[in-house]
Amino acid sequence: MAFQCQRDCYMQEFSTAVVSCSPAEITLENSGKKEKMKGFNVILRDTILFPEGGGQPDDRGTIGDVPVLRVMRQGPEAVHFVETALDVGAEVQLKVDWQRRFDHMQQHSGQHLVTALADSMFGYKTTSWELGRQRSSIELDTAAVKTGEMEALEKVVNQKIRDCVPVTVQLLSLDDPAVEKVRSRGLPDDHAGPIRIIDIEGVDANMCCGTHVSNLSHLQIIKILGAEKGKKSKTNLVFLAGNRVLKYAEKSYNTERSLTSLLKTGADDHVEAVDKLQKSVKVLQKNNLNLLRDMAVLIAQNFKNSLNKGNLFCLHRKDGDNEFMNIIANEVGTEDTLLFLTVGDEKGAGLFLLGGPVGIVDELGPRVAELLEGKGAGKKGRFQGKANRMGRRAEVEALLQEHIRHRSSEEE
Repeated sequence: MAFQCQRDCYMQEFSTAVVSCSPAEITLENSGKKEKMKGFNVILRDTILFPEGGGQPDDRGTIGDVPVLRVMRQGPEAVHFVETALDVGAEVQLKVDWQRRFDHMQQHSGQHLVTALADSMFGYKTTSWELGRQRSSIELDTAAVKTGEMEALEKVVNQKIRDCVPVTVQLLSLDDPAVEKVRSRGLPDDHAGPIRIIDIEGVDANMCCGTHVSNLSHLQIIKILGAEKGKKSKTNLVFLAGNRVLKYAEKSYNTERSLTSLLKTGADDHVEAVDKLQKSVKVLQKNNLNLLRDMAVLIAQNFKNSLNKGNLFCLHRKDGDNEFMNIIANEVGTEDTLLFLTVGDEKGAGLFLLGGPVGIVDELGPRVAELLEGKGAGKKGRFQGKANRMGRRAEVEALLQEHIRHRSSEEE
């Protein structure tokens, strides 16, 4: 069957009835993490909420005041997942999240238009497409596109939009001879009911279950951002349609204003200004590295020249690195001295190095890592790694001092 959302893609509210409601559990993504959620699968007499399919994500909306968290297609049925049980037979009012729906309509119809013209103009077949949250991409069956082709394609695409070309929907039976004349990548195994054809007048006729605009003018504009190398000799064409172009322009303008304020230059000079800054930063980083190296040598020499240097040397420096610690260890020497060196946040995360006689380091290294809630590895009298609790350095120093005192008492 064709759902109401497919018969009238512009309908935003709809009265229907609950056919079934059964307990269910699905996995939903929440802030980048997948979480299992218990709820109910609801089947309605008909629906204006589109179930995912044809490369288009599913709709969101409400059944009465109950949010619909996912809509899935199972054979001829659209299954709505909700957290609250609904009474079977109850008359309910459906509302669709129109902003999400219309965005999907613009991107999907835009994909059909770009796909058809990329084929007719250059012979590039579409092998798949993805409707992303911020931008969409079309996988073209070509290893590369020629210079100027994307610009030419974008020009023709937007001319079709300005021409206000109608987009119509036909429902054909599977044995209708007209089905053989339309573009298709095949039907799903569980397809049921009539074949739905999206016809962009004079441009393209294609099998599709998704929601679409009724006229290309509703796309407003399409911006082809570029073509990128894809997988297995494919090319990914990246595009925006409709309101996404407006949002992209607004975001780009705000970024441009921020850069103008930060760089104290006009927009045309941003790239040159950033390039100069990057070169300056590289010079400063190199100078800072040289200073850290010199400082490491001086710190080591100062310890070696101290009359009361003892057998334990501990040091923490916020802006050091592994090379800084290793230079100190090399200069001091670890045959007779136990070194505990750390760099990074004084209380948070950082790096550590324990150096000294092989036997002592092998014994104490794992205990030091455990105290600092970190991980490390060692060989030849050095154990170093990452730490998450630099605030426990004093506990490590106490451990090392106790070990030295214990060894001294044994030797006496």
